[in-house]
Amino acid sequence: MSVETISDPRQMQQRMLAARREGQRIAFVPTMGYLHEGHLSLLREGRKRGDLLVLSIFVNPTQFGPSEDLDSYPRDLERDTQLATEAMVDVVYLPDNASMYPPGYGTWVEVDQSLTNTLCGRSRPGHFRGVTTVVAKLFQIVQPDVALFGSKDFQQLAVLRRMSEDLNFPIEIVGMPIVREADGLAMSSRNVYLDAEQRQRALSLHKGLQLARKLVAEGESGCRVLIEKVRELITQAAGAEIDYIQVCHEQTLADMVEVDRHAVMLLAVRFGKTRLIDNHHLMEEN
Repeated sequence: MSVETISDPRQMQQRMLAARREGQRIAFVPTMGYLHEGHLSLLREGRKRGDLLVLSIFVNPTQFGPSEDLDSYPRDLERDTQLATEAMVDVVYLPDNASMYPPGYGTWVEVDQSLTNTLCGRSRPGHFRGVTTVVAKLFQIVQPDVALFGSKDFQQLAVLRRMSEDLNFPIEIVGMPIVREADGLAMSSRNVYLDAEQRQRALSLHKGLQLARKLVAEGESGCRVLIEKVRELITQAAGAEIDYIQVCHEQTLADMVEVDRHAVMLLAVRFGKTRLIDNHHLMEEN
């Protein structure tokens, strides 16, 4: 059976409101497409949590900076639709730029700078305004009961939780574990940009996180020490350009001095034109 696809926002909203009137629980996975196993893990969990499973595919222009990869961002709608069908998605929402940001559009959703001006927000000004605006719009259109996001975009997840709580969205926000390749590289649509050598060097991110967790397990609790050790390891990978290495509180994203159970190490590193992010709690058992 083929998946139902809708592009018009009003038609989509009416379809979802009708489902809610029928008592259906809506599970929602918003994406920018080019689906990989990380996305599919969200869809499988969403299938368990809802009567109606909805996937959106929209490469959101407002979260890209002027020198970023909006035009070259990987796209494969035919493949995505096939994967959605195999994942038992009920409805795929496929808006275009004109329907999401029509002429005269002038409304934006912004979360407090304490969450958005650090980490990725420091080097990507305006990025999170674009994220929160588009997700708020998608929530209004899809009307979900539960929305699932990957934890690789840890800051994004924290920002969206804050937005949802502050704006009283009646939506359960679920953060799902990072899905990794067999060698440890966090799955990302942007991994296709890496050439063979960059792909191997990119493993330094996961190795750095593993090193930090090992040092914590051995008794090291100083965040500055951990950051410097990880920096030394990553800089050994030729061509690695570190954007940030930080240890932050999992909820506030404030920088931490000493590791405790709330500590998360977050990394952003460029290899050529490809910017990769990763993270891990430092005191998890597994």
